[in-house]
Amino acid sequence: MTFTLLTIAYWCVFVACGLPYLAAWIAKAGSFGPRDNQYPRDWAAKQSGWRARANSAQANSFEGLPFFIGAVIIAHQLGASQPRLDMLAAAYVVLRAIYIALYIKGMCSARSAVWALAFLVNVAILFLAR
Repeated sequence: MTFTLLTIAYWCVFVACGLPYLAAWIAKAGSFGPRDNQYPRDWAAKQSGWRARANSAQANSFEGLPFFIGAVIIAHQLGASQPRLDMLAAAYVVLRAIYIALYIKGMCSARSAVWALAFLVNVAILFLAR
C-alpha cells in the first residue's frame, strides 16, 4: 500500500481508531500497574470519577467506529466529493476528541450535544455521495 493513495478521510479513520486507546491510556495513567493487567476488567470496574468516565469514553469510542468506518468507505465507493468527505471526516474526528474530553471532565450535557453533532456528521458522510 502506498501512503500517498490514502485520502484525508482514510487518515481520519486511522486517527479515529486510535481515540479509544487514547481514552484507555488516560484512564490508566498513573494508576494501572503490572498486576492490574492480570484482570484489567476488574480494575476498570473498581474505578470511579474521571477514570471511570475515561474508560466509558473508550467503550463509546469503540462503539462509534463501525458506523464511521462504514460511512467513509461507502462515500468513497459511491464517488462522494473528496474535499467534502475529507472535511466531514476531519470534523468527525475533532468532535469525537472533544467528546472524550467532555466525558472525562464530567460535562454530560455538552458531551451529549457533541455526540449528537458527531452522529449527524457521520450521517452526512453516509449520504454525501452523488
